[in-house]
Amino acid sequence: MNALSVSGTTTETLLKCWDEARTRFTDQLQELCETDLKMVLPPCTKKIGLLIRHIADVELFFAKNVFGAEELKVFGRTIIPHIENLDWTNLKELKTYVSYSGEMLKNTIGKQKESHWEEIVNVKELGRMSKSAVFGRLISHTAYHAGQIAIVKKYGVMPKSNSPNVFGMFEKKCS
Repeated sequence: MNALSVSGTTTETLLKCWDEARTRFTDQLQELCETDLKMVLPPCTKKIGLLIRHIADVELFFAKNVFGAEELKVFGRTIIPHIENLDWTNLKELKTYVSYSGEMLKNTIGKQKESHWEEIVNVKELGRMSKSAVFGRLISHTAYHAGQIAIVKKYGVMPKSNSPNVFGMFEKKCS
């Protein structure tokens, strides 16, 4: 692990913090296999694949709507209600999407000027807050879901059928 230096601009420091925090997520991706993407931790029905996709969707959403990457096309399919019913089972595509979202966010954050960090923005889900506070929430969002992925991977099960909403329909996944 690299030492986190705090010299430089606010943008440089925040990017270093984000990059370091995000490794807790991206390192896990290297250890996953495609079958892991369907794992859940009952009674919750959110699958690992969905959590991975959600992290990337939110990164792109913030890059566009908070930090000004207006050219991005964001569909945010995991930000809408009833997302538990969607399957994200192609590991290669998810890794590519996560790489893309990370690069887009990093490039967008890299363009922020020192004065931008204290600008107040209105984020529907969070309310009014400074861009630096929103970025902190984004870092914690990724860490939160990375923790969920780790717990589901360690203690979760593989659904026996296509209806993981019925608690008795699971079998323990062999490690």
